[in-house]
Amino acid sequence: MPDTPDFSEKTVYEDPFIQFDAWYKEHLSEGAPIPETVFLATASEGGRISLRTVLLKDYDKTGFIFYTNYESRKARQLEKNENAALLFYWPEKNRQVRIEGFAGKLSAKISESYFRSRPRDSQLAAWASSQSSEIPGREYLMERFEFYRSKFEGEPVPKPAHWGGFRIVPGWFEFWQDRPNRLHDRITYTRENDKWRISRLAP
Repeated sequence: MPDTPDFSEKTVYEDPFIQFDAWYKEHLSEGAPIPETVFLATASEGGRISLRTVLLKDYDKTGFIFYTNYESRKARQLEKNENAALLFYWPEKNRQVRIEGFAGKLSAKISESYFRSRPRDSQLAAWASSQSSEIPGREYLMERFEFYRSKFEGEPVPKPAHWGGFRIVPGWFEFWQDRPNRLHDRITYTRENDKWRISRLAP
């Protein structure tokens, strides 16, 4: 268990993005197999919750970015209900970070730039997979993949209009650190009038 006696509401950074960056860089240094994994929760208009893992592709003081098919269940839910939550769980450090906020689509220009950086097979997969739709079998999926491989052979793969990024803009953070006897540290940041209020929650 990490020895972190200095982790408290009095010693954290005043800016939660800086605090996240510090913890995330420590996490990356541990050599986790897929270090950018994050859990994303969305909800339907009626409040039905859906949870899955996505990959964090970038973050800064404007928010946290991931990419997806805009026809997927998560994207369709975010179109109707912009509220979203993220959960980062880092067992090697016995830490987690929870974030709550709202989602907005990235510009086509930003999505296009990221799409160009993807491996070619991942670009083709964005065309082949109608994400979250029911399909008759894996053979159907592979046939579509081969169709688009042939279709775009010898030329750059264009970004599908139905594919792009979202940015989650936080209004609340919780930094959780495991401590002995289940007396864990829970430090929160709440956005209030363009400032962050720091507080501690009981474990």
